[in-house]
Amino acid sequence: MPDRAQNIPLAALLGALSYALDLTEGQPVGHCVRSTWIGMQVGRRMGLPEDQLWDLYYTILLKDLGCSSNAARICELYLSDDLAFKRDAKTMGSSLPKVLGFILSHTGRRSALGDRLRALLNIMREGETIVDDLIQTRCHRGAAIARSLRFPAGVSEGVHSLDEHWDGQGRPDRLAGTAIPINARIALLAQVADVFHSAAGREASLTEVRARKGNWLDPEAVACFEAAAADPAFWATLASEGIADVVFALAPARSTITVDEDYLDDIARAFAQIVDSKSPFTSGHSERVALYADLIAAEMDYPPARRRWLKRAALLHDIGKLGVSNAILDKNGKLDDEEWRQMRRHAALSEEILSRVPVFCEMARIGGAHHERLDGRGYPRGLRGDEIEEETRIVSVADVFDALTADRPYRAAMPVAKAFGIMRADAGTAFDPACLAALERAIQASEGRLALVA
Repeated sequence: MPDRAQNIPLAALLGALSYALDLTEGQPVGHCVRSTWIGMQVGRRMGLPEDQLWDLYYTILLKDLGCSSNAARICELYLSDDLAFKRDAKTMGSSLPKVLGFILSHTGRRSALGDRLRALLNIMREGETIVDDLIQTRCHRGAAIARSLRFPAGVSEGVHSLDEHWDGQGRPDRLAGTAIPINARIALLAQVADVFHSAAGREASLTEVRARKGNWLDPEAVACFEAAAADPAFWATLASEGIADVVFALAPARSTITVDEDYLDDIARAFAQIVDSKSPFTSGHSERVALYADLIAAEMDYPPARRRWLKRAALLHDIGKLGVSNAILDKNGKLDDEEWRQMRRHAALSEEILSRVPVFCEMARIGGAHHERLDGRGYPRGLRGDEIEEETRIVSVADVFDALTADRPYRAAMPVAKAFGIMRADAGTAFDPACLAALERAIQASEGRLALVA
């Protein structure tokens, strides 16, 4: 039976899903969790009250909620792999030579010379506006998702202001000093500390935090970080394999959000939006797959509770795509062998991420197997026949139907009749005939109420 919402710790649930946010920023697994450990040590030393520590905890854990929303634009403007771009940008620094060096090394490295020169000229001419727009997009989207997850203003404002700097030279609003929400000030310090610790160790982390004191970072927060860093146990915990359990146990108690069935729906929908925001060609994809999967399940007489669970699985089936570059997702042409290998990884990544969430662990199998085929020619495991569960077969049919009837980088949306014709040809080899027939009946019964190309 599918897992149900029973005594689920909010921190463990969202903390496990935060690993998906690490992917979209090109960061090592556990970045948001480690940043939360750092920030909570700083917040306690700054004397924040318990209710504010609760806001701080979820601000840091979910600081990257909006980061998928600018990935396609980065790829377009810089002709670059957005994951590598974001990863390396966090260690770039802010001096003009470093910024120029970064732009030159990360713009159009694999593009034709003329395309690269045009991109570089545009960046040099419109650089400030470009950066403003990219950060505005991330900030506004992240804050909106935090609100949709029922978090209070302390969290959504902290997420929104993550890139503000103490000296007023940050974004999106050029706030300075104590005008920046305290949660955002600590979250930025925690981010910098973990990025440099992961890249080069504790001394690099300390050196970089100290170098940004008074320009990027709140001097008081830096002093509290230095006090925490003087304890060897701080670094031992930061580097330990069990840090996730430590951080999840560290969450301050608060009862304003109850993890019930409705909230699980909200969480699944929010993370589906994060996935679909990564590319303009996947906008709304997960929601539509969930809709089509539910139509199939209804035709096949699934009970309401099972249909609800299946919709969550469909919403989250592509969460692993956050770890695939937009240079691949949005490519207008055939993928080469390496690009195809990277694309195929998303199914395994979906399974890996969802397996971290106890209440979502059953649906992890759907995320990992939704590209399998009945004839064994699918991926990643080459499962065949009865090795593929019925719920997975339903999501597979829904996924391919939406892929065919929605716009893609390489073609326009197909008419419904053509899409079904293509899928019927693969019924029994790629797709379960019963699931496909159920979707056809449901679409016909909708009598044009769905926004599909006739």
